[in-house]
Amino acid sequence: MLKKVNTSRLTIDWLLLSLFFSIVLVGWLMLYTVSYEGDGGLWWDFDSIVGKQTIWIGVALVAFIVVYSLDWRIWNTLAYPIYIVTVLSLAGVLLFGKEVKGASSWFEIMGYSIQPSEIAKWGTALGISAFLSQMKMDINRWKRIIVAFLLFLVPAFLIFLQPDAGTAIIFLSFLVPLYRAGLNPIIYVFGFSLAFIFIGSLLWSPYLIFLLVLLGCYFVLAYSVGDNRLPLSILLLLALFVAAGYNFFAYIYILGVVVLAGLYFAYLPFREARYKLMIGTVVVGIVCAALSLGTSWAFDNILKPHQRDRLNVWLKPELSDRHGSLYNIIQSKTAIGSGGFSGKGFLDGNMTRLNYVPEQSTDFIFSILGEEQGFIGCVSLILLMVLMLIRLTIIGERATLPFVRYYAYSIAGILFFHFFINIGMTIGLMPVIGIPLPLVSKGGSSLVSFFIMMAVLLKMDHTARRV
Repeated sequence: MLKKVNTSRLTIDWLLLSLFFSIVLVGWLMLYTVSYEGDGGLWWDFDSIVGKQTIWIGVALVAFIVVYSLDWRIWNTLAYPIYIVTVLSLAGVLLFGKEVKGASSWFEIMGYSIQPSEIAKWGTALGISAFLSQMKMDINRWKRIIVAFLLFLVPAFLIFLQPDAGTAIIFLSFLVPLYRAGLNPIIYVFGFSLAFIFIGSLLWSPYLIFLLVLLGCYFVLAYSVGDNRLPLSILLLLALFVAAGYNFFAYIYILGVVVLAGLYFAYLPFREARYKLMIGTVVVGIVCAALSLGTSWAFDNILKPHQRDRLNVWLKPELSDRHGSLYNIIQSKTAIGSGGFSGKGFLDGNMTRLNYVPEQSTDFIFSILGEEQGFIGCVSLILLMVLMLIRLTIIGERATLPFVRYYAYSIAGILFFHFFINIGMTIGLMPVIGIPLPLVSKGGSSLVSFFIMMAVLLKMDHTARRV
């Protein structure tokens, strides 16, 4: 016999809240390290980095309490208006914003800088959630797909114009709630394929990528026919020939063999009158080939030297200047590696104290943790982040209302992209694109935005489970 749950005992999700504030505390301690000067840099010195962050934590806590006290249904009702206001603020900052380091990304209000792109993440999360939670939502209809993509691509484009490419990339995180809503996985496969082609064309030869594109098209044609054992076997032999002969035969000969083999693979769907498959594969193949060859051409002829340096630092560090564009990454890796297994100890990081790592209070704050707390500290923070992401997905899955579910996945996606890209930057796995570590790096707008995001989710989860 099932036991009835006493909903009156349901309270705020303390586990998620504890993980959230634990990460905030880690960030505050790391900023204290940056500010510490032996007998100064205390948290009540509001001119220091940690002092200013303490003020912002106080502001964020007030915002958290205010937002949590509001009726949870207001966020569904006002989702679109909030989204529109945040998009208009992104347009406004292009006209009236304060320019810092070449980017017009901040409003200056009473001596404090507010970054509307951080609030826009929350507004877009509300807008996407409201759209996906509509009655009879079929996300795989083309009109719905276009609207869903525009909801996050419009703010991303406005942020890109500031220019702030790093923050704009974060808006790709809204592909996470779209996937949960049932968006066709083929779209994601196609997107990852384009990303692979783009990166591969810079990392290796675009001509090699072109051959791989052709082999991929042949695989689609061979796999889709009725009896595909012989075509797939022939394709395997062709792939082995390309792999074995690429460094030993002239490219034109290998390309000629691959193109001639294409006549056979094109005949397979033609024999079964699958003309749409043939046309679709040809179109996709042309797009992928154009991207491969176009990427290499654009890198050499369109990108500015400093933009090429950023890509080389990520993909070909041996071509970068160790005392120039590669300096930040080298110092970050050195700081993290110097911490060893258990670290040098709190406030005992020499590279941190001597400011060897540039931007160590924002983009490269993870290097402070690596130096002072070592492998144990890094793994502990990553574990806190992973547990928080898991808890967010649990809240999303137990939600009885679609709006709450998609909002939870939106927040999880935003945090995951931030964590993955920032930590990847500090160890050289991702390009340096100016993405802060959420709840840890210095930044008032980001901190307040995430506190508001979490307050909305916790209130919706707490209240919705009672109804």
